[in-house]
Amino acid sequence: MGDMKKIINSPDNVVADSLKGLELAHSDTLRIDHENKVVYARRGAVKGKVGLVSGGGSGHEPLHSGFVGPGMLDAACCGEVFTSPVPDQMMAATSEVDGGAGVLHIVKNYTGDVMNFEMAAEMANAETGVDVRSVVVNDDVAVQDSLYTAGRRGVGATVFVEKLAGAAAEAKASLDEVERIAKEVNDRSRSYGIALTSCTVPSAGKPTFDLGEDEIEVGIGIHGEPGRERRPLVTADELAAELVEPILADLDFSGEPVFAMLNGMGATPMIELYLAYGEVAAILEAKGIKVARCLVGNYITSLDMAGCSLTLTQGSEELLKLWDAPVNTTGLRWGC
Repeated sequence: MGDMKKIINSPDNVVADSLKGLELAHSDTLRIDHENKVVYARRGAVKGKVGLVSGGGSGHEPLHSGFVGPGMLDAACCGEVFTSPVPDQMMAATSEVDGGAGVLHIVKNYTGDVMNFEMAAEMANAETGVDVRSVVVNDDVAVQDSLYTAGRRGVGATVFVEKLAGAAAEAKASLDEVERIAKEVNDRSRSYGIALTSCTVPSAGKPTFDLGEDEIEVGIGIHGEPGRERRPLVTADELAAELVEPILADLDFSGEPVFAMLNGMGATPMIELYLAYGEVAAILEAKGIKVARCLVGNYITSLDMAGCSLTLTQGSEELLKLWDAPVNTTGLRWGC
């Protein structure tokens, strides 16, 4: 196994074994189809509610399985580590969560995910007539095309899309409305990430890339894809500026209340994440940007990568109400 130290049995069974534990830990709120590797809210399809399905490669937890439950997703399809789920999984999830009001797929912009979700939507529609829409999340400002992506990568905004579209669906908004909100949240969101170390994919057994002791990689993705460039390690205040500047250069966040997420990549301790958020908040305040709601913690990770990402979303009165609406998932929970 070389230098790899992980709490696993076999690299081949990491996802299946983890889903067993997830079910045992949360059997009161989650139900898991182990054959298809789909995580469902225990309550099942809700009549008259738009069903929300997301998913992607495993290794980004709590995304997506940690966001399944009332007020957020109805189902999450779990691929192998950093590998897109297959259309059969998505088909099963789509028909299972269909409460008669249509289904929305929330898809991160990676070639395999987009292709497979598209195929599943067509197959589900042909089979049962269910109206399936999809929103592709592409909020990463770092690079235009990447290893697994045409256009921009889908990263942290996925959490906000799932929360806000989920709140709208919970309030029995129509499929048109839920789709509009999901697209609006994506359009109003931008993200940027920085790595202090690589991650190690269990089946590979060694780090995806090598960073020197005194180096950081800026503009990284969530699968160990290359970033914009390597830089010498800097202090937290300079690091915060590195996170904020590319985002503000891409979209104007003044005027509206802003949602912010300072997200850990999996191996960075909370003490550092809060420290980083303090620096980010100071920069935003100095620029007259008002943070109305924020999340600090591990929400969309990259296995054991050390580092963090920042996501900013332009809020609105409507989006603030949807943010504050109750949510009850293992990864996000309030108001319930």
